[in-house]
Amino acid sequence: MKPSTTLRLSQALPPEDRDRLLRIAREADFREDTRIFEEGAEADRFWIVREGRVALDMHIPGHRPPVIETLGEGDLVGWSWLFEPYVWQLGARALTPVRAYEFDAVAVRRMCDGDPVFGRAVDRWVGRVLSHRLNAARARLVDLYGTYETREEP
Repeated sequence: MKPSTTLRLSQALPPEDRDRLLRIAREADFREDTRIFEEGAEADRFWIVREGRVALDMHIPGHRPPVIETLGEGDLVGWSWLFEPYVWQLGARALTPVRAYEFDAVAVRRMCDGDPVFGRAVDRWVGRVLSHRLNAARARLVDLYGTYETREEP
């Protein structure tokens, strides 16, 4: 499932909110095959991909972690930082060398709390990403492990 361009930072937030967020970004680089975060670990930061590709995966006991979605330029890596208990719900691995903007989750949550209009814009953006990722995870898991049945109406 390909992410919609409206999920990308460049389209998701108004220019002034995007600029405000980017002012607190740090640059981060990940080598190919680097684990960016593990499912179940503390979600204390997030990233926007500048270059490269990142695979989101899910731990399935007894199975190799399936790739749920592949992200690229402009995509948000991580949404769990916005919702308590601030624990990663998926894992992430760099498929290629990745250059990204990195954000401190606590600092961004404080910005959101301090400016409700900015906070609502970030909430809507991350909420759209979360909805998309949930649908991607469901579709991928059905593809891998589901059975297809048809039900006849009585």
